[in-house]
Amino acid sequence: MDAVAFFIYAFTSFFIIVNPIGGIITFISLTAPMSAAERIAIAKRAVTVACVLAVVFALAGELILRIFGVTVDSLRVAGGVLLFVVALDMVLGRISRESVTEEEIRDAARREDIAVFPIATPLLTGPGAITTVIVIIRTGQTLDLKLIAIGAIVLTFVLSYLIFRYAGQIYKLLGVTGSLVITRVMGLLLGAIAVNFIATGIWNIYQSLLGAA
Repeated sequence: MDAVAFFIYAFTSFFIIVNPIGGIITFISLTAPMSAAERIAIAKRAVTVACVLAVVFALAGELILRIFGVTVDSLRVAGGVLLFVVALDMVLGRISRESVTEEEIRDAARREDIAVFPIATPLLTGPGAITTVIVIIRTGQTLDLKLIAIGAIVLTFVLSYLIFRYAGQIYKLLGVTGSLVITRVMGLLLGAIAVNFIATGIWNIYQSLLGAA
């Protein structure tokens, strides 16, 4: 696969599933009582933790699959189903069951450190993001492509930090309607990525079973 095309594919997939634009309202509500400096510190810490978590799964994904005896194609199918559910929630404007829940938001209000939970995980790096990281890293067959995928992860979280840092201004610019429109469009794109995961996984499983027969 061409390096530029792979980077665009990886970055688009990561950015859509992380969905920092959709997380603006949650971030603002969780950090409402804080000063501007505190909100920036929370954004920096949350994005750093989420990025490190995603990179760790990118590097250890192969080992994790081997430990549990799971093939990457099985993960593609399972992950594709999960991503499709998330995409459906995004398109319908619902709080994703894969992301932060209402109960977690209420619990976060009583926590002193909300950067790690629920902002870093599961809001930014949740099960869907982890699955996407492992599958796309595994898709890159060469070391160069794997490094490109990691670069796409880092860029995703750099942009996530900037979006959270200026969350107030972005929210005023977009408003509720603008945020929902962008989230729905991203949900549609995520649904297409999910279908691609499922179709590729099923086809590869079929081919392996056909070869083993």
